[in-house]
Amino acid sequence: MKSMEEMIKAAQEAAQTVQTQMEEAQSKLDSIEVEGKSGGGLVSVKATAKGRILGVSIDESLIKADEKGILEDLVAAAFNDARDKADAVSNEEMSKMTGGMGLPAGFKLPF
Repeated sequence: MKSMEEMIKAAQEAAQTVQTQMEEAQSKLDSIEVEGKSGGGLVSVKATAKGRILGVSIDESLIKADEKGILEDLVAAAFNDARDKADAVSNEEMSKMTGGMGLPAGFKLPF
């Protein structure tokens, strides 16, 4: 049987490995790009899988003063679409990392 010191050392090494993997996953998520669209592609938002917004594109046909409300709705919808895609990519990447950890279903590591 292992001594208590050996078990503590093994637990600390495992924790360090998990921390390193989490940092690598977070870095990877910030380099993966997703694009949310609305209005049939007239408005698009590019973001990282971590949720950082990289850019917004609005088709010139939408830039009319009397349709400001519609444009605002489309921009919000594109942001939400990008956020949904970022969440999906993030969850997929994190499940790859946590797959071998034997965590119970639905268990989420903090970010």
